[in-house]
Amino acid sequence: VIVGSLTISAILVFFIVPLTIVFFIYLTNILLLIYQRNNELKADPLSDVWNRGRKTIATFWDIYARIWHGYELHGVENLPEGPGILVYYHGAIPIDYLYFLSRLFLWKKRLCLSVADHFVFRLPGLKLLLGVTGVIPGTREECLAALRNGYLVSISPGGVREALFSDESYQLMWGNRKGFAQVALEAKVPIIPMYTQNVREGYRMFKERRFFRQLYESTRLPFTPPYGGLPVKFRTYIGKPIPYDPNITTEELVEKVKVSDYTVLPHIKQVHKGKFLFSFQTKTAVQALISKHQTIPGNIWKALLERFDKRRK
Repeated sequence: VIVGSLTISAILVFFIVPLTIVFFIYLTNILLLIYQRNNELKADPLSDVWNRGRKTIATFWDIYARIWHGYELHGVENLPEGPGILVYYHGAIPIDYLYFLSRLFLWKKRLCLSVADHFVFRLPGLKLLLGVTGVIPGTREECLAALRNGYLVSISPGGVREALFSDESYQLMWGNRKGFAQVALEAKVPIIPMYTQNVREGYRMFKERRFFRQLYESTRLPFTPPYGGLPVKFRTYIGKPIPYDPNITTEELVEKVKVSDYTVLPHIKQVHKGKFLFSFQTKTAVQALISKHQTIPGNIWKALLERFDKRRK
């Protein structure tokens, strides 16, 4: 009986923690609605009049991040003063990204606009929260407008597919997505790689099954439920910017991506110029961060023990 009870309790915990995050997200939206009503706000959700509300919810999520994941953010100095595109690996639940947004606002008073999948905008009751936190559908026109207005814009090229079907091997699942590189070239802004250590150990998806993959590909909806929620150590690393350079050659690209902890792929010389070079260089930079900061395959016990390791990895 005791063993059965413990087993049931463990299973419930693995699913309750992700559901708790969903509850907190909706609670955040309710708090913003109360703030809007009390202050009779009708201004654009991106305007500065919402900053007090942003600070309140950012503080809430930052406290949660510190307590549950011992969250650390490194490399903020690599963010440009002006616009740029942040490109990151997508965990099963992008809670680490929410932590990043919160701490960035608290530290730098900066708002980073976030490109989200279309299904996010179909979720009921989150319109105000999405607006105030700067979540956008991410069309080319919207991204260019945001960059020209001086915002940072973030995107995960792997998106929901990477969230659902990547695993503790931390495989990037970008496919042929190069739109972010085209936007960066048009806006003449740098791309900044970003990665959170142990994000797959905090929350995981069930191993890929053909049925779930086919279901996602036909509906583009995330039916596979996440599980986990263990208080593993989270560290977000922001890499050095990849500067805009329309005249970059293949040889120069090779030199730029030859970092000490990553071996350049042998087919790099077959890559074309322009957005293809920029895209490949970005993917290489994100992979370099993963190679440097992540044990592969990921290990939950090691990630838990890192909560007690005060040394910066």
